Amino acid sequence: MIGLDGQGRLFCDIIILVKYHTNKPPYLFKKGDLFMKNSDIRKVTGCLHTKEGRNNYYVVLSSYDDKGKRIRKSVYTDIPIKGDTRRKAKAKLAEILAEYSDECVDFSKDADFMDFMEEWLETLKVSIASTTHNSYRYTLTGHILPYFKPRKLKVKDVTPAVIQKYVNDKLKEGLSPNTVRKHLFNISKCLDSAVRQNIIAFNPVKRIEMPKKERYTGAKYYNESQIEKLLEVSKGGILEIVILLTLFYGLRRSEVLGLRWDAVDFENKTITISHTVVIVGKTVHRQDRTKNDASHAPLPLPSKIALQLLEWKERQQELKALQPNDYQDSGYICTKLNGEPLPPNFVTQHFTLLLKKNDMPRIRFHDLRHSSASYLKYLGFDLKEIQTWLRHKDIQTTMNIYTHLDMEAKENIANSLDARFELLKAK
Repeated sequence: MIGLDGQGRLFCDIIILVKYHTNKPPYLFKKGDLFMKNSDIRKVTGCLHTKEGRNNYYVVLSSYDDKGKRIRKSVYTDIPIKGDTRRKAKAKLAEILAEYSDECVDFSKDADFMDFMEEWLETLKVSIASTTHNSYRYTLTGHILPYFKPRKLKVKDVTPAVIQKYVNDKLKEGLSPNTVRKHLFNISKCLDSAVRQNIIAFNPVKRIEMPKKERYTGAKYYNESQIEKLLEVSKGGILEIVILLTLFYGLRRSEVLGLRWDAVDFENKTITISHTVVIVGKTVHRQDRTKNDASHAPLPLPSKIALQLLEWKERQQELKALQPNDYQDSGYICTKLNGEPLPPNFVTQHFTLLLKKNDMPRIRFHDLRHSSASYLKYLGFDLKEIQTWLRHKDIQTTMNIYTHLDMEAKENIANSLDARFELLKAK
């Protein structure tokens, strides 16, 4: 706290003096020391406050800008006023003072939160993939901007309580915890930048109760007979080659739709996953990159798959000859009859229609990847081998998502245990 001594000079109760714009050692003033004027240091002081209608203590920080103008900032704590909490509150005050002092926060910076986030997003363009940038932009314009813009918050006003309210409100709107976590990832990245620029002392996102990450439990998969039926009913259809390659290689939708003929080496019998097609919002993006480095890899091309690819390539040439003016020679493997590359949503919609038409259990298109993994496990391959085939970055992903056991396997286990227990009881 700040007071006056007998001669009318300012003295400090709790104060930390911090260096900035200098290589000199930081100044440390203790209780009873006088304030000293020095252009090489910035004073950061603070005291505890209570306010009617608020249940917790808050701290008022005080500093001076380069022109000597006093600047104040309120920081709210989670320490309740009621009870014997004064000592805890004082400890929190010291912690906050140390935090702001260590970071040399410039209180004079008064950036608007949403303006700052839009500027931050713009600077990322040169360092991240266009699809990632568009995904960030989609989240910002669809959710974050409409929520925060009307509130007219400065970056320095974004507290853990503000972020927590955003989380709670979005969950009440019906967004899944995983979706809200993606929002927080973007906000946190932005506020990390604000910390580096000394606009705020800490990232408030890192001080909230994060929504618990939900594992997708609705994943389904087809067994051997269902895979056989799916391959049969898709023959001659628009999705025939898509479904075949997805099931055989366990491809993601973005990967199978990104396959081009230049990725297939018939001579050396390899097929390389190096190009993807994704959709962000309503925009389709085609890019020469995969989900991770492990995904970018050549895979063997066995004779039967090579034969079917050659047959489809020949069919494309026939279609091209029949439509000399309308055929799109895109170079993609998975195309419509006019050569146009298959859009992601088109595949999802027509896959659902195919299952419904043939009275097959409804699964997501991505569940074909699960089906591939489960079928490999059924054939006796271990997790490491499955990880390599599916090109997971780490084996934990394989363990978490793709270790399905079909009902037949479970029944075999149950029957074996039942028989063993019966023998034990008979002894």
